[in-house]
Amino acid sequence: MSIKGNIIIGQSGGPTAVINSSLAGAIQASKDAGVEKIYGMHYGIEGFLHEDIIDLREKVKTASDISLLKRTPSAFLGSCRYKLPKIEGHEDVYEKIFEILDKYDIQYFLYNGGNDSMDTVKMLSDYAAQHGKPQKFMGIPKTIDNDLPVTDHCPGFGSAAKYIATSLKEIMADSECYGPYRTSVCIVEIMGRHAGWLTAAAALGTKTPDLIYLPEVSFDPEAFVKKVQELAKTKPSITIAVSEGIKLADGRFVCELGSTSDKLDAFGHKQLSGVGTYLASLVSEKTGIKARAIEFSTLQRCASHIVSRTDAEEAFNVGYLAAKKAFEGNTGSMITIQVTSRNPYLVTYDQFDIHEIANVERMVPLEWIINDGTYVSDEFIKYGRPLIMGEIEPYFSEGVPQHLSLD
Repeated sequence: MSIKGNIIIGQSGGPTAVINSSLAGAIQASKDAGVEKIYGMHYGIEGFLHEDIIDLREKVKTASDISLLKRTPSAFLGSCRYKLPKIEGHEDVYEKIFEILDKYDIQYFLYNGGNDSMDTVKMLSDYAAQHGKPQKFMGIPKTIDNDLPVTDHCPGFGSAAKYIATSLKEIMADSECYGPYRTSVCIVEIMGRHAGWLTAAAALGTKTPDLIYLPEVSFDPEAFVKKVQELAKTKPSITIAVSEGIKLADGRFVCELGSTSDKLDAFGHKQLSGVGTYLASLVSEKTGIKARAIEFSTLQRCASHIVSRTDAEEAFNVGYLAAKKAFEGNTGSMITIQVTSRNPYLVTYDQFDIHEIANVERMVPLEWIINDGTYVSDEFIKYGRPLIMGEIEPYFSEGVPQHLSLD
């Protein structure tokens, strides 16, 4: 295949433990195809608009660099939470983007991210189609939230799920060491604004929490306290996993009950935090039982020392295929993963129209949420278990994992 023009790759939104595996895949595909210049957007589309562009052939030179990049947390290129404006009335922004693409002879544009990032791919491919631009735009799926539609699951989720299942098992072992003479409750707050995939992953360990609460179903504080009281009759150590985004029947986030903050993020979403602390205080107040909260926060997405091999390999593959499909002339699509068998675990890859993916969230199926909204079913276990399998050992130096850096 004769490739004309150069390629640029960007990363956007919250990082994952395997987002750089997708970058490695795209770089490898570009090298295999003989692309002369492989560029990276420094800080996503926001950096691109400032013409902050990196020559990736100078930063990722060898097979050893590729291997180390796969083991590097965060977004190697830097990320952003910048949302492109609508095309109508903002044509100047889009013309600037295409002027920069032309300046560097960039014909292939890959963007690695979640819902809002796929919206960037959609709008750029739409603008190109409307104005006869030749560039090709492809989306690479990424999100620990696992809420992109069409694809069976998202790269990044499996490794975050592995971290959650492992850490909860360790927390429970720690909590239970005091035996039957000390009753305590530990509430673990896990990411998930609207979709509870990450919190559901608490059920994937060989030791699992007593209760699991997802945002797909309404949360009743009174029923919650009663559940804790019932468990305390027979269990001295109780562990509960809750999504940060659990909501009351009236739609309010539970975390709002313990906070007066109205802070919004860059996309206008309410910042969520503190539901674990609020519920721990509620338990102590209503029952007198000692309770504490643990918030996993960004640890869920940056723990590259406990990556799922399945996740890392699939992340590499979707990055590789996004570049390959772009070189073949495809545009306005995202690479998807389809599972043909869960036991044995077998997958295929495809591409899908970006218009049916951008800004659409996929929730945990309600039929997978059981026990009056306090646990997940065996169907979820069958779905999630293959995604956390296998490990990729870090390369250690001076006693700590070694990572690839732009510096």
